[in-house]
Amino acid sequence: MSQSIATLELTHLANVVHCCGAWTLAGIASLKLTDLALPPATDLIFDGSQISNMDTAGASTLCYVQHELAMKGKTIVFKNFQPEHDALLKMVQTHPIARTEIAIKPLTWLDKIKHPRYILVDIGQYTVIYLNQLIVFLAFVGETAFIFGRSILFPKRIRWRTLFANIQTGGLQALPIVGLMAFLMGIVIAYQAGVQLSRYGANILIVDLVGISLLREIAPLLTAIIVAGRSGSAYTAQIGTMRITDEIDALRTLGISPMELLVIPKLLSLLIALPLLSVFADLFGILGGMTIATLVLDVSVYDFFERLPQAVSLRHYVIGLGKSPMFAAIIAIVGCYQGFQVQGGADSLGKQVTTSVVQAIFLVLVADAVFSVLFSWVGI
Repeated sequence: MSQSIATLELTHLANVVHCCGAWTLAGIASLKLTDLALPPATDLIFDGSQISNMDTAGASTLCYVQHELAMKGKTIVFKNFQPEHDALLKMVQTHPIARTEIAIKPLTWLDKIKHPRYILVDIGQYTVIYLNQLIVFLAFVGETAFIFGRSILFPKRIRWRTLFANIQTGGLQALPIVGLMAFLMGIVIAYQAGVQLSRYGANILIVDLVGISLLREIAPLLTAIIVAGRSGSAYTAQIGTMRITDEIDALRTLGISPMELLVIPKLLSLLIALPLLSVFADLFGILGGMTIATLVLDVSVYDFFERLPQAVSLRHYVIGLGKSPMFAAIIAIVGCYQGFQVQGGADSLGKQVTTSVVQAIFLVLVADAVFSVLFSWVGI
């Protein structure tokens, strides 16, 4: 028997287990307690006469075994331990050492496919996690709605300077990228659709296609996506940084509501700026489509603008513009909420910023799909 490792050996006696070898940090590394077939006796004796060496790691392991078996209704008595080993056991029993569990290798997808119960466990765990997150998010939405309504009823509570600053950063400074995006999108739609329409001599119908698709769907949606990546992430980063530096707690200590100071101005600014950005995107998108229609499809500027009011009714424009406030509310609430969820340091901040952008874009797409279905049912 090697004296460099720790072992547990059963004897011919029904209730005696011999502890052998070196019960040290290195010696217990290969010890497998699960392989020990313990006798059915309730009272067990662990004999330590054959232990060559022991440190606190070995003593902690023995105390851990004693505790685990006690939970199963068995009683362990330590006997024949050398005086120094016995003193070490008593010290560990008096001042327990936290046992370091062996790292378990995470299951791969192949393992989970072989054992479907693990997939069910994952589904249950993620369901509970996401339901809890949903409850917290809905509570934040409710609090935001309450404070927003109170701010509208009592305008003096609104931080007007912060509001105008957010309109400038989230609205005015976003005009170049929104205009460029809309112009290029108008070019892409007109060019791709114009190639097909020109085969049938229906070049003039490019006005219908560009006008309806841009004003009703594409311009408001892409504007919201750009604002979500630009302003939504900035909201999360700003509030998250304040969380890390304990500025949020300092505001509460001073009696200042973080919701009124940080959330409401951002929400109001996007409710004002995003519809205006959508109008700006509509204009540049139409200009992009008109450019391709004039240069490639032989549709003159006069014919384009003459056809546009006939092809695109005011209804399509109002529907597209009416979606923008809902998109703005989603982006602002998600961005601020994820900022308040930042905990720890820079890693958490980066994670929440990414989550903010992804969730905002996803919810905007969901809202747009819901609007499309509802408008289809209503017949508009």
